[in-house]
Amino acid sequence: MTIMDFNVDHFALFGLPRAFRIDSDALDRSYREIQAQIHPDRFADADEAAQRRSLQWATKANEAYQTLRKPLPRARYLLELLGHKVKAENNTTMSTAFLMEQMEWREAVAEARAAGNVTDLADQEVRVRGQIRQAYETLALDLDERRDCQAAEDGVLRLMYLEKLLAEIDEALAALEQ
Repeated sequence: MTIMDFNVDHFALFGLPRAFRIDSDALDRSYREIQAQIHPDRFADADEAAQRRSLQWATKANEAYQTLRKPLPRARYLLELLGHKVKAENNTTMSTAFLMEQMEWREAVAEARAAGNVTDLADQEVRVRGQIRQAYETLALDLDERRDCQAAEDGVLRLMYLEKLLAEIDEALAALEQ
């Protein structure tokens, strides 16, 4: 097994630039290449130390791949690399207007679900997906072009709220369609 630097960041592991916008095909290709080299099955007959290193590398590669393949975890990781840890729990830095909007949306979801109104839920899903799309575009600009970590941090927090809201809408739709 090739000796690799275990301290390398996720982007470097896959030969990608540290950026929010990544080439997902290149990520997938690099991941498969690394897995082909280090997968524990290849080391079944090796000594215990080589088996352990293989398992450690496979674990690191899997964790890195899972982080980079999805935009929200990728953004959070990139911000961490830039020295900005996003604190999601009990965050009070969000604008009051945004938090009020979230409360109103959640109430509307609850009301539509209670009334069995699939049309309202579907409309809300379309609106939230649009907001998420726009938020990701802004996040990409903040991280890759503007290099504005504070704005990116705010964007990540917004996306965390929006993704959770979308999950609630999808859950409500699934419950009503049964």
